Amino acid sequence: MSGRIPYRTPAAITGDRSDLAGFPRLIGEFCEDMAARGYSERTVGNRRHMLSYLAAWLAERGITRPAEVTRPVLESYQRWLFHYRKSNGEPLSFRSQSQRLLAVRAFFKWAARQRHVLHNPASEIELPRAERRLPRPALTAAEAELVLTRPDLDSPAGVRDRAILEVLYSTGIRRAELASLAVTDIDHERQTLLVRQGKGRKDRMIPIGPRALAWVRRYLAEVRPRLVTQPDDGILFLSADGTGLALDALTRLASGYVKASGVPKAGACHLWRHTMATLMLEGGADIRYIQAMLGHAELSTTQIYAQVSVRALQAIHSATHPAAENIPRLQRDGHSDAGQRNDGERKAAVSELLAALEEEDQDENRSPADRRSW
Repeated sequence: MSGRIPYRTPAAITGDRSDLAGFPRLIGEFCEDMAARGYSERTVGNRRHMLSYLAAWLAERGITRPAEVTRPVLESYQRWLFHYRKSNGEPLSFRSQSQRLLAVRAFFKWAARQRHVLHNPASEIELPRAERRLPRPALTAAEAELVLTRPDLDSPAGVRDRAILEVLYSTGIRRAELASLAVTDIDHERQTLLVRQGKGRKDRMIPIGPRALAWVRRYLAEVRPRLVTQPDDGILFLSADGTGLALDALTRLASGYVKASGVPKAGACHLWRHTMATLMLEGGADIRYIQAMLGHAELSTTQIYAQVSVRALQAIHSATHPAAENIPRLQRDGHSDAGQRNDGERKAAVSELLAALEEEDQDENRSPADRRSW
């Protein structure tokens, strides 16, 4: 079994599938073209899902072909999204509205280029301005240690879960990146972790601390052999039935331990990502190094990862991560952000980094109602 976790089941597109110029056929071709151009399964599935909403809305109004769609029709759809209320009475967030409209713009741009429509009716759609929210509070170092004590180490599942939490805390990798980790992606001798085809289909090599590695070794020695089924596909963290952990299962696992700890903060896998970044910032790490750890591609100081070796990242990680060693080395090695930026520049960069983390959190943890219901 592959360890890759699909983002969602492909959405059914309303319409006549035998109509070569209808929405089901052309949305299918659009998604195939995206896949052929290297877009991830997650991105293709998300675009298809967003377009299924449009096709259903149009079908209710007697419009079944992209060629029948006009700019006023799409403006009406945009207004409808704004006024729509979910089953709990809440409106769609501006971010959710934007995601639906981004898919519409991309589809009609493709349809015009392929001559399926005479002109692009979505060319002048303006996306709503997304609200900027304050980042949720990260765990303190003491709170993180408290959460880490919650797994039952007398059970195989508890040892596995402790290893999972330690890896999330040490590396700050995304939930989907952790679910896809292979046993061979962790180099115990070099103390590095390889993220294969992370967000944006980019690989990155990042440091992992000695404590997290110790828990992974214990899991590999004591637990994984009990869980694995043959043929072994090499996925690192396994469920009780020997398959890779589903994303929702990872969320329940991580959030359950946060709640059990009594820490007055909410969150799951992404909370550890936010915590790693925040505590390293507080330890004095240069923001560029944290961006490299997180795999952020386009922030104001970016294109840094190509310039940062994994050895430099290891030095910063060891110097600034609370669960690592040798914290006093930071100032001696000259890797602190202090003195390299003025206070205003650093505050602006920190704000941008935390805003990007919050945006990731919103995208990853939208409620099922926000993702699926009308």
